[in-house]
Amino acid sequence: MTARSATWEKLSRLRRIRRVQNATTLGVVLLGPVLTIATFLILGPLGQGSASIGLRLILLADLVYVLVVAALVLQRVAQMIAARRAQSAGSRLHLRLTGVFALIALIPTVLVAIFSVLTINVGLEGWFSDRVRQVVGNSLAAAEAYSEEHRSDLRQDAVALAAYLNIAKQTTFFIADGDLRDVLTQGQSLVQRGLREAYVIDGAGDIRSRGERSYLFNFEKPSGENLKKATDEGIVIIEDGANNEFRALVPLEAYEDRFLYVSRNVDGKILSLLDDTQETVRLYQQLEQDRGRLLFEFGLLYLGFAVILILAAIFLGLWFAERLARPVGRLAGAAQRVGTGDLDVRVLEEKGDDEIAMLGRYFNQMTRQLKGQRETLLDNTRQIEARRRLFDSVLSSITSGVVGLDSKGRVEFVNRSAERLLALPGDPDMAQPIGVAVPEFGPLFDRLRDNKTEVAQEEVKLIRGGKLENLLVRMATRRNDAGKREGYVVAFDDVTDLVTAQRTAAWGDVARRIAHEIKNPLTPIQLSAERLRRKLAPVVGDQAETLEQYTGVIIRQTNDLRRIVDEFSKFARMPEPERRVHDIAKLARDAALLQDSAMEGVIFRTDIPKDPVMAEIDATMISQALTNLIKNAREAIESFEEKGVSDGYKGEVRMQMRADAQDISIDISDNGIGLPEDRARLFEPYVTTREKGTGLGLPIVKKIIEEHGGTLILTDAEDFSGTGHRGARAEIRLPLVPSAALPKHAVKTTV
Repeated sequence: MTARSATWEKLSRLRRIRRVQNATTLGVVLLGPVLTIATFLILGPLGQGSASIGLRLILLADLVYVLVVAALVLQRVAQMIAARRAQSAGSRLHLRLTGVFALIALIPTVLVAIFSVLTINVGLEGWFSDRVRQVVGNSLAAAEAYSEEHRSDLRQDAVALAAYLNIAKQTTFFIADGDLRDVLTQGQSLVQRGLREAYVIDGAGDIRSRGERSYLFNFEKPSGENLKKATDEGIVIIEDGANNEFRALVPLEAYEDRFLYVSRNVDGKILSLLDDTQETVRLYQQLEQDRGRLLFEFGLLYLGFAVILILAAIFLGLWFAERLARPVGRLAGAAQRVGTGDLDVRVLEEKGDDEIAMLGRYFNQMTRQLKGQRETLLDNTRQIEARRRLFDSVLSSITSGVVGLDSKGRVEFVNRSAERLLALPGDPDMAQPIGVAVPEFGPLFDRLRDNKTEVAQEEVKLIRGGKLENLLVRMATRRNDAGKREGYVVAFDDVTDLVTAQRTAAWGDVARRIAHEIKNPLTPIQLSAERLRRKLAPVVGDQAETLEQYTGVIIRQTNDLRRIVDEFSKFARMPEPERRVHDIAKLARDAALLQDSAMEGVIFRTDIPKDPVMAEIDATMISQALTNLIKNAREAIESFEEKGVSDGYKGEVRMQMRADAQDISIDISDNGIGLPEDRARLFEPYVTTREKGTGLGLPIVKKIIEEHGGTLILTDAEDFSGTGHRGARAEIRLPLVPSAALPKHAVKTTV
């Protein structure tokens, strides 16, 4: 519970941190459009000059914003590239989404920029076309023509009136300022276009005389500059748009320090239009000259706005791509861990009901279900494995061989006993039919399958490793719960020892009967033959030799029958061994010494420990058994020599004795005629490989060894001479008496 609480606390802390990060990201992104709008307002509607503090501050804020967002974008891009190189889960998707969002932000901006530049350029081309330029020029020319017309008329009238006044002065030498009024009025009336006002002023601009309809309240005193200019140039036209009039200032040459100052009404609207037209023309010409600069400034301004908005959009795209790719990356990493078998992995469940959040919840639900199902499956598997191990242990432990077949009779399972009994390899070919793997089982399997019976049983003889074995084989059909045949089961037991024991018991019973039935008449027959030889020898005369011969045959055959009956008696009524602790090594040496004198032409090698080897045995029986085995080895060599041997063959008998902590082993080997395939029958009475043998030696030896709790095994001997010929080897195993169990009066030697 503590670990789970810590995990949930960690997840809650991560959620809080992410909420702060999300709020910060959205604030940074929204700040970009805000700065753009503020910059536009300061440059446009608010009309702040380039030297204003507000403009400088907003431009500085724009620069800082661009640098900060660019640094954040580069940091995110570097992190994505590092994650991609590290093959991090979700990094490829994150990189792709970022690229898509960046293109979505860049492509419209670039297209709008191109379209805007083209539009502005086309618009400016329309503004500065020849037609517009001609219209502007014509408007200015028309306004200037009107103004020039009024100027020209006023100049002509002013000059004519001044000439009239000069002529009047010349005619009348002395004209006072008061008399000039009449002259001025007369001259004013002579002007065709008429003058509004006419004054005669001195060099200081004061009125000396005034004409008709020339009032003092309408008088606009000329400036000294105009007076001087009139003196220098002869006439000055003064435009007074405010009062809708033109005034002319002409020096009167015939008078001393006198100027004619006249005015004429003009249309003020036309004068205003003239000024506006001139201003417009100057502005037009200025704009035409600055058209390239305007395009550059507009592009620069647009580029600044675009950079701010693009960086904000890219940063927003990075944030959004991370929000999309992060859950997918977590899911990919978690799925990879699930693929490796880690079902305890969990992903952070996002809040909301969108597909990404639901996918995280479904993934966690899936892993929980998979974990539960895997635990259930593992429990079932463990139970099945335990049952299988129990089944295998039982099948491996039983002495019976078991072979499992499929529905087509191919081998599927072989237990350890079956491998041993059938001499199959450690990893038999499970795809072989039973008739190929074990040909001796083929006919029984065919009979079971063809007759469509459930069970078939038969005793089968097979030879493995040069040894004939009797197997009691049972085959049964294996069916499932629905009764459909799934395969077959073959079970068999090695009944070789059982058959041998049954035969031995039968021969023992027969031997007792034969010994009883034959031994009783043998003595009368022998006595009768001897009596006939004694009584009839003097009577028959010359036939005595023939009588001696016939009666001798009867006596010899009777003795042979008596010897055979004695052997039967020994086999049938083997006495219980009288066990005492003896040195079996000395018994082995004595038996070897006894038979060594009979080993003419045969090499006899012995390897017997010199130290005492104590065993609880019947010394007489064990000596008899060892003597018989050594004798059989010598007779096997004689039989092999009688069959004919190659040059250089030399008969050899080896006797070896070893003792360990529990057992005594005595091996007697030869390179004689060897063992037949049905070597198990050699332990049956009257089974022999020699013409003169009785077949009772090995059964008696085996019975002696078994009576002492040991075993006797006949196997092939090793190749003594390297010719490839292998004789026979008798292996005796007897239990060893531990030294702690030896009595103080243990017999060390035997006679």
